[in-house]
Amino acid sequence: MTTRVFIKTNFDLCTGCSLCQLACSERLLGGYNPHRSLLRIRHEQENLYHFPVVCNQCANPYCANVCPVQAIRRDETTGAMVVDRAVCVGCNLCNRYCPIHVVGVDPEFKKSVKCDLCGGAPRCVAACPTGALELISRMEVNHD
Repeated sequence: MTTRVFIKTNFDLCTGCSLCQLACSERLLGGYNPHRSLLRIRHEQENLYHFPVVCNQCANPYCANVCPVQAIRRDETTGAMVVDRAVCVGCNLCNRYCPIHVVGVDPEFKKSVKCDLCGGAPRCVAACPTGALELISRMEVNHD
């Protein structure tokens, strides 16, 4: 058994305020730029519906499986899939194979970036005023 930690999205509670994106970009960049955050908000039906899209920290992550240099691995402490920037070559295969495209090469760093759950205390979850983002920890059976 392993513990899988991920951010659950409750899209019906999302107002599209983007505070989660601001909190994420502030941690990553030291400034506010929602376009560079590691999560997206899809706005549908003339901004009537808002869908937060964040890394699922997959049990069988395609991003890690396709990485030619094994730069993406599971952090033993948090359970998050993290990118080792010292190893990453910026090939962007992780983005191509991620089903929701939430991992990719940052234009400034020239390396892949993805949600690492902020070391176990995601700032996006803390910043969300409505509970649309929720940190979940669940025990799962290994199928190795």
